Amino acid sequence: MGAADPLHKKIPLLNVLTARDRRNLAGQIVEFSYNKDQFIFREGDPAEYFHILKEGSVKCVKTSPDGKEVTLKVLLPGDLFCCEAAVFDGAPHPGCAKPLGDVRVLRLSRKAYFDVLRRNPEAGIEVIRYLGQRLNEAQENAKVMALDLAEQRLAALLVNLAARTGVKEASGIRLTVRLTRQDLANMVGIAVETAIRIMGRFKRARLVSGTAKQIIIRDLAKLKSLASDQPDTAPGSS
Repeated sequence: MGAADPLHKKIPLLNVLTARDRRNLAGQIVEFSYNKDQFIFREGDPAEYFHILKEGSVKCVKTSPDGKEVTLKVLLPGDLFCCEAAVFDGAPHPGCAKPLGDVRVLRLSRKAYFDVLRRNPEAGIEVIRYLGQRLNEAQENAKVMALDLAEQRLAALLVNLAARTGVKEASGIRLTVRLTRQDLANMVGIAVETAIRIMGRFKRARLVSGTAKQIIIRDLAKLKSLASDQPDTAPGSS
């Protein structure tokens, strides 16, 4: 599929291949469309494919012991998801992938990709390096969740979303991804009531405006500062 070529520079697992190998894989990449009411895959399904988000946004969720959905992260165009599970034979998906609207996803079978790697050991080494980077990112996120204050974590999330999905407008930077208050809370590991209180303080400090589903970043510089601030500099503190 020709759609794979424009994306390869953004996708490490394709970028490590030669142009010839990418062309060979192109015919094996299949595009699928999903809407908000569908699952791309569910927790526990066998991870037989690499998934690449082409258009739209997707949230990765996991079910808690009490049956509630917990949002782990939001994926945007160019993102590869659940590649770690696909690397290991027999590993199931650790969570579900749910579209936040209409999305288009490219899917490549694990077998087809590994057949290419067997012919290209150098690319295999790059894949190991890429997976190592993903592990480091997960460890860093775990450290942030354990050590940073709730205000810092939520500010850092908004800064990250602004960088990845923000559109500059007269009133500020509009986040194009639509999340619920529960999604925001889940992604930084806090109760939804805490997220509501913090967002209220952010609004009073004129850092943000709007609702959870339509957030406008009013003062990105101060949000960035808050993301690394000391406890006594949080909005509303004295």
